[in-house]
Amino acid sequence: MSKLRCDLHIHTALSPCANRDMTPANIVNMATLVGAAAIAITDHNSCRNVRAVVEAAGDRLIVIPGLEVWTKEDVHALCLFGNLAVAEEFGAFVYARLPPRKGDGELFGQQYVFDGASRIIGWEERLLLAPTDIGIDELCHTVGELGGVVIPAHVDRTYGIATQLGFIPPHLPIKLIEVSKGHKQPLATRGYPYITNSDAHNLSTLAASNPWELEVAVRTPEGVIAALKNYPAVVSDLIHSRS
Repeated sequence: MSKLRCDLHIHTALSPCANRDMTPANIVNMATLVGAAAIAITDHNSCRNVRAVVEAAGDRLIVIPGLEVWTKEDVHALCLFGNLAVAEEFGAFVYARLPPRKGDGELFGQQYVFDGASRIIGWEERLLLAPTDIGIDELCHTVGELGGVVIPAHVDRTYGIATQLGFIPPHLPIKLIEVSKGHKQPLATRGYPYITNSDAHNLSTLAASNPWELEVAVRTPEGVIAALKNYPAVVSDLIHSRS
């Protein structure tokens, strides 16, 4: 077993609410500077920039393919995978469940698509910052069938599962939640272990992040997902010291 310092919630400039400087190269460089060994790219309802970040990272970082999906209950959830092709398959599934509304760069922010050299190669035309018609039950089932994991995002604030639903439905296969940096875990989620990611939409937030430690058997994206599935047995005590 070995420990990886992780930040599993980072947005590129594909997310309309993220800054233009959230390019693959900038993300990789900043994450490396703060000591992260594994990061997850989790743009809103899309994983179109994950491949570019994987290419930019090379052997410097482990990049976990992911999305931050907005469910029909107005819940945000991180969906993480060990395999890029599977994540892209799931991304196409999510994309098809978005409302057919075009993005407005001036109103919502531009949605940039990059290549591995951080060159802009296009723009996403459909608005990504919108709820899908996927329910939380269907989301958990579909991600699980594809071998991924679901982590409810920022449960303590807007679009968190505790804020929107008031509780975590006990039948959901949720083992781990995310609490925002500097926030307390909501009472409705007590009993669930939690992590604190950067949720970085800009480089300054990423620069101020404090990656947490995860024990993995294999230092690969698949190894990270396997460790998360076995949570909390393989997670460093660092995580439990946060209250």
